[in-house]
Amino acid sequence: MKLGISLYCLKGAIVANQMTVLEAIDWIAEAGAAHVEIVPVSFDLLEQPELADAIRDRARQAGIDVSNYCVSANFVTADAAEYERMIERVKRHVDVTARLGAKRMRHDVASRPIGDISLRNFQRDLPRLVEACRTIADYAAGYGITTSVENHGYYMQASERVQQLIVEVDRDNYRATLDIGNFLCVDEQPLIAVQRNIHLASMIHLKDFYVRTPDRSPGLSCPGWIPTAGGNQLRGAILGQGDIHIRDVLRVIKHAGYDGYLSLEFEGMEECRNATKLGFSYAKRVWEEL
Repeated sequence: MKLGISLYCLKGAIVANQMTVLEAIDWIAEAGAAHVEIVPVSFDLLEQPELADAIRDRARQAGIDVSNYCVSANFVTADAAEYERMIERVKRHVDVTARLGAKRMRHDVASRPIGDISLRNFQRDLPRLVEACRTIADYAAGYGITTSVENHGYYMQASERVQQLIVEVDRDNYRATLDIGNFLCVDEQPLIAVQRNIHLASMIHLKDFYVRTPDRSPGLSCPGWIPTAGGNQLRGAILGQGDIHIRDVLRVIKHAGYDGYLSLEFEGMEECRNATKLGFSYAKRVWEEL
């Protein structure tokens, strides 16, 4: 197992121009991480290919891996022409993944508003999603890259939907970026969902949330809180300080024999550098204790 940190953790500092992407990589290495996960934060590597080279070289200099590259896409809301353009754009991101020296890439698949995430819609859209993901996975195979779907965006968030997509795509190099916290967005218990999908994981995100049921709601307009499909509310937390039973989830991951990359992902309201250090330290300590 290699424990690392996603650039997304440092989004606040990067967007505020308190550190550059390359400085963030140095910071992540100094924090003791074994790898950095690249999530575009106020940059686009299709428009800045030289930055991909700089990221690869800086990570090597710092002695850490570039583990995974995450990009956006939504194949269900595009018309026919845009659908093809989006597939080609994601394939260009596969080229960027190779340029970064990474062997894993997560691309989004589909997102819909909460009111439009019915099983009927999912079953109708599934063939289109399968075609896009299979085409991209086949292209990535030429580089020896594994592509993946992450459980997020409400529409593609439940563990069984992730499973069904992966089974239908039917490619050895198409897997899951397993975010342990995101299942809560569709009110699925993380421990159970991780048990269901750990065998599909090519990458794991460690994330924590505060969870509030409607009777304890902080208010829909309260900053930092997002709704779940079932009417609960979530706010990002420092790993180990929220309501997810992180120790139990990590035990499932470890006992399943997972030996790939674990990537910390913080999206709370606390200062990002201190929150990331605290979460990383917690994850490292608990993993060693299990």
